[in-house]
Amino acid sequence: MSHSKRRYPIGAEPIGPDQTHFRVWAPKAQHVDLVLEENAAKDSQRIFHALAAEKGGYFSGSVNAGAGARYRFRVNNNLYPDPASRFQPDGPHGASCIVDPARFRWTDSHWPGVTLKGQIIYEMHIGTFTNEGTWHAAAQQLDELARIGITVIEMMPVADFPGKFGWGYDGVDLFAPSHLYGTPDDLRAFIDRAHSLGLGVILDVVYNHFGPDGNYLGAFSDDYLIRGNENEWGDSVNFDDRNSGPVREFFITNGCYWIEEFHFDGFRFDALHAVRDQSNEYIIGAVGRATRKAAGERSIILIAENDRQEARMVQPRSEGGTIWMECGTTIFITAPSSH
Repeated sequence: MSHSKRRYPIGAEPIGPDQTHFRVWAPKAQHVDLVLEENAAKDSQRIFHALAAEKGGYFSGSVNAGAGARYRFRVNNNLYPDPASRFQPDGPHGASCIVDPARFRWTDSHWPGVTLKGQIIYEMHIGTFTNEGTWHAAAQQLDELARIGITVIEMMPVADFPGKFGWGYDGVDLFAPSHLYGTPDDLRAFIDRAHSLGLGVILDVVYNHFGPDGNYLGAFSDDYLIRGNENEWGDSVNFDDRNSGPVREFFITNGCYWIEEFHFDGFRFDALHAVRDQSNEYIIGAVGRATRKAAGERSIILIAENDRQEARMVQPRSEGGTIWMECGTTIFITAPSSH
């Protein structure tokens, strides 16, 4: 399937046969090069392409490279993976990989989505649900979940993280499904299979902090995080301070990406008491509004975990709340989780 233009403002996106467009926010950089590493990691076998500087600290450019090619960005003479990488085959410290989402053939075109009333939600950690710990193995067990009456699967966080095991709350690559569980298309196949059985799938997302190991955002900008304003897991994400616009764009894009490219049926937003934002529109409300639009006619569920039980989290903005309630979207507050 051919492509003509970008869908999202950041990351690597195929735009034609063996051609990919790259765009990254790196205001800390004097210059940024795209470095292709298709065959090996030796300097002599790397191919460098200078990206063009844009206003606002962005760098972009198109290169003759297709799905499966590996790459990094050279920022101020050091090599780093893409902050919006769609796949990290060797984990957060390795090279990023170009992914073409159009190659996957979905069969769920008539799936209507899910609403909250009457659902029986099953929380699933892909790494521990089966002996294999993969999406492919988990998909083989979906018939049994449907048989016993489960209607919605809440998938614990899958953003890639370092090491061989993780509970999901130390993710550092928010656009890259963990390589430990399989490929991005394996995740798509899991969701496609779930929908064929009448099961919805929502994703647990962590928008209040990044894990401490494998997080290279600081090489691109000092404004992703706010130092000196920590929550219980580390530095808070910068949603309302200097240069917060591209940071907000990063997270809003992330939400839309999971809904559009993976057909998730909504989100469970982790620990919103630690998402600090004094903007005119609370960032989670902005994500919710954008993802509702991205879902089109599908109905999605948005669950807000808030251990302070703040009613404003479920009130519309017209009533002083922080969440934009829209048709087809259900939001409610959960008690604090055990983690």
